[in-house]
Amino acid sequence: MKEFFSSLESILFESNPQIKIASFRDFYSDFLEKKIYFDSHHEAKIQTQPSYANFCQIIHPTKISRPKMLSSLQNIAKIIHSIVHIEYSAIDLALDAAYRFKNLPLQYYQDWLEVADEEIKHFLVLEEILKELGFFYGDFNVHNNLHQAMVLTCSSFMERMGLVHRGLEAMGLDANPFVAQKIQTTSHPIKSKIKEALDIILNDEISHVKKGDKWWRYANPNKDSFKELLYKFRAFRLKGKILNTQARLQAGFTEKELKELQNLNPLLD
Repeated sequence: MKEFFSSLESILFESNPQIKIASFRDFYSDFLEKKIYFDSHHEAKIQTQPSYANFCQIIHPTKISRPKMLSSLQNIAKIIHSIVHIEYSAIDLALDAAYRFKNLPLQYYQDWLEVADEEIKHFLVLEEILKELGFFYGDFNVHNNLHQAMVLTCSSFMERMGLVHRGLEAMGLDANPFVAQKIQTTSHPIKSKIKEALDIILNDEISHVKKGDKWWRYANPNKDSFKELLYKFRAFRLKGKILNTQARLQAGFTEKELKELQNLNPLLD
């Protein structure tokens, strides 16, 4: 039988996307068939470099070119590439959440492996679209904000759930409708396939953020702690320009928390 944490470690640190995905699928199949055991004495390592560092050029987020108009094939590809990168990063976020934190209910590990499985599906669908456009993952510059947040919260289960899985991942809920709207401005026939993928991703991401919300509340039932988290990690943007209120409420945010996000806008900009 495979040991849970050591098996996840090899998958998390794998830098080849194809091997990472194939290894995870084998592991996840064994997990679902209860062919895995847990060694709670396993000591987690910190992934100091993101697993995509070997094939992506990492630059500061402010240096990344974000096309405003989708007037060229390359601009469409840049938009898709940015989402491909987020989805690939999210695979590691989910894997690390399951790998790093010990002695939690079995449902916790089930939740994050399920998220990793869905993030892989998102990545593969979008990667295929990117290839149809004539580009590959790694063709454009990327940032490592999500990885930095992952490293910063390695020692705090509460902060990992709050900042990463309830905070930064919820940014995708805000961004998704605007990306979908921008895609509709292009005349490229692939736009219908992109829109379909974005719709699936939005629906799945609501459930992912909801899992983050559940375990955030499990870690810290203090109702005022989210506001404190926003202040502590105000270097990270934790909201889009316009909140996707409906999606965030579905994912577990309260009306009070959404107001706090709005009110803290000057600090987060």
